[in-house]
Amino acid sequence: MEQIVADRRKYIPRENLRLPPHTRDIEIDYTALSFVAPQKVRFRYKLEGHDSDWQDPQNRRQAFYTDLPPGNYRFHVIASNNDGVWNEAGAEAGFIVLPAFHQTALFRIVCVVAVVGTLGLFYMLRLRRLAAAMQARFEERLEVRERIARNLHDTLLQGIYSASIHFDLANTRLQENSPAKPAVERGLDLLRQVSQEGRKALRSLRSRQTSSEGLEQALSLLPKEFALPENVDFVVATDSQPRVLRPLVRDEAYLIAREAVINAFRHAQASKIEVEVGYASRHLRVTVRDNGCGIDSQLLRTGREGHWGLPGMRERAEKIGGKLSVLSGVDAGTEMELSVPGTLAFQDGSASRFWTWLSRLYPRKRK
Repeated sequence: MEQIVADRRKYIPRENLRLPPHTRDIEIDYTALSFVAPQKVRFRYKLEGHDSDWQDPQNRRQAFYTDLPPGNYRFHVIASNNDGVWNEAGAEAGFIVLPAFHQTALFRIVCVVAVVGTLGLFYMLRLRRLAAAMQARFEERLEVRERIARNLHDTLLQGIYSASIHFDLANTRLQENSPAKPAVERGLDLLRQVSQEGRKALRSLRSRQTSSEGLEQALSLLPKEFALPENVDFVVATDSQPRVLRPLVRDEAYLIAREAVINAFRHAQASKIEVEVGYASRHLRVTVRDNGCGIDSQLLRTGREGHWGLPGMRERAEKIGGKLSVLSGVDAGTEMELSVPGTLAFQDGSASRFWTWLSRLYPRKRK
């Protein structure tokens, strides 16, 4: 081998010759001596790392390559004399085409990290918008409850109070031995009881705090609400430490699980219902399983005409940024699973901590 010419720059062939990045045109010159018939000398060459087979340039004494990607290469050339006898040993030399920075593994890693980081940032922004939207819906719900509470106070409770005054006045004018007096006193007691219960309801409507009960505690009270028979095995469990949920997420998750329990008891005739609440770091998961008669696949996809159980559950799940999956088959039971990202489900979600840290790092200037 005589020389290697890379982009018109000549190099002496040697082991581990390094060619600069962005090398475009490479010419490798070689020759062989024959004192008898030099014009009959034939050549074959192969560039390991590029050529899959031997190249046959006849008697040409140059090999040309264009736009070789960065990497390690070894050029091997053999020759035959005028009698057609090949020198299998031949000559060889290795060289390296150095990569530019944008062709290195480090650059690819940086690009992957940048892309993943950008996607992660967009994901966090999306979760933040969803969390803000849920908080806005919760505030709207509270405003509606407070408006209902004001209307009840100004109409129903005031009417009950006025009625109780008239009953009390009528009671004082009745003789002690009057046959109507016990009925009037009973009516007064009922009015007082209704008034007390109404005021308790108003306090709960006007309260801006969510229930102190955890989701699993609220679900454990369902047997009392539906008066489940004693032969129905109902279990509520959690596989991790409970965490504080956002009010809207807690309410919607409770209603979804409640609907699943209703379906298992009333429609599937299940004798065993299991509810599992999982508070993982990345998501809230609520699973309801039963051993009932199951749901037909067609019915599972389209729902029952005139019934809005499954569609309503899916709509509630979408409203809180969650995903609802239902697995079932005829005589195979049903498993319903609700999964909500932790940044949306938990009050102390990682997204909140991230934005708190970011706001401290880059505080906004007050105008």
